[in-house]
Amino acid sequence: MSKQSGIIQEHTFYSSSLQEELTLLIYLPENFSPLYKYSLLIAQDGQDYFRLGRVARQAEALMKNEEIENIIIVGIPYPNVRDRKEKYHPGGAKFHNYVRFLAHELVPFLDQEFPTYQVGYGRALIGDSLGATVSLLTGLTYPNIFGKLILQSPYVNKVVLQAVNEFSSTTRPTIFHQIGLKETEVKMTDGDVQDFLLPNRELKKAISEKGFSYTYEEFNGNHTWKYWQPALTPILKEMFE
Repeated sequence: MSKQSGIIQEHTFYSSSLQEELTLLIYLPENFSPLYKYSLLIAQDGQDYFRLGRVARQAEALMKNEEIENIIIVGIPYPNVRDRKEKYHPGGAKFHNYVRFLAHELVPFLDQEFPTYQVGYGRALIGDSLGATVSLLTGLTYPNIFGKLILQSPYVNKVVLQAVNEFSSTTRPTIFHQIGLKETEVKMTDGDVQDFLLPNRELKKAISEKGFSYTYEEFNGNHTWKYWQPALTPILKEMFE
């Protein structure tokens, strides 16, 4: 794979856990050099974060102004809505294998391929909605591997709350968590309508009681990229300062 900088590269990766070939979108900053060390930002809904969230553009601007440390952004796209739910939903058929892929396949590959810090605090997971859910649960399962978790409007159910309540590791990831005040009637892909705000407030209470390094934010908006996209610059500044 060529390491031309400042662009998003596609890389094909075969996952033994998932028994399938995945496409990774890897963004190297304009000043990329193997002589430097880089933190990792791994994004579920990878195509959406690059295209709708403009995460690479926002990160590049912050790096140029020396407002954040050097980071490499890795996006994992989903092929279709059904596959996304199977991998991201706690009850999905591929959920546990996807979590295993993130920790035991993707991270070792990235650490081998790029000059990363190779410590938990140098790796962040980010996602929106179900992508935030799987990011949180992966971070709770592997807190030594993923030291930073960015949750944009996560889907929260009893499984998620139980995972937080039962978390007992002395290693605690740093968490940024946001939810919109108008996310009271979110239309799910199956047509169901759910309130995201109240369960996220329950999640806030559960996380707060565990003593995580934790930022919680409620924004005046709904469950869309119109609000997630402009939030990324201040989130990146806080998490990668």
